[in-house]
Amino acid sequence: MSTARGFLAEFREFAVKGNMIDLAVGVIIGAAFGKIIDSLVKDVVMPIVSFILGGQVDFTNLFWVLKEPENYTGPRTAEAIVEAGGNVLAWGNFITIFINFLLLALVVFLMVKAVNRARRRFEHEEAVAEAQPEPTPDDILLLREIRDLLKR
Repeated sequence: MSTARGFLAEFREFAVKGNMIDLAVGVIIGAAFGKIIDSLVKDVVMPIVSFILGGQVDFTNLFWVLKEPENYTGPRTAEAIVEAGGNVLAWGNFITIFINFLLLALVVFLMVKAVNRARRRFEHEEAVAEAQPEPTPDDILLLREIRDLLKR
């Protein structure tokens, strides 16, 4: 019974540690952030790329059919062909996901860089504040003057 209590106590300590909570918050924010980056790529970057390339380019619909289903007459989309039993190499979807990754990495890099810059500025301000002596309150200055006058 003592072993079970020790295990539960150890688990409780692990679960309520600040690091565990920070990790959970980071995962939740990361998932939401991933959705934002997906939208950025799909709704902003890819239309610009399509415009630059001079057409309606949608990388997610670029694929090669490796094995077409027998007697298939349905739509020529990767999802429909796979659903019908075909085999496709969806290289366009890979390109889209790779662009998502690059944008996510860029945004995370910029955020970390901004946080580091803010941290350095804060540490510098703290160091400057510690280097300067705190101003002496007026009552202490008055008491020092009285002390000096009494000494004379």
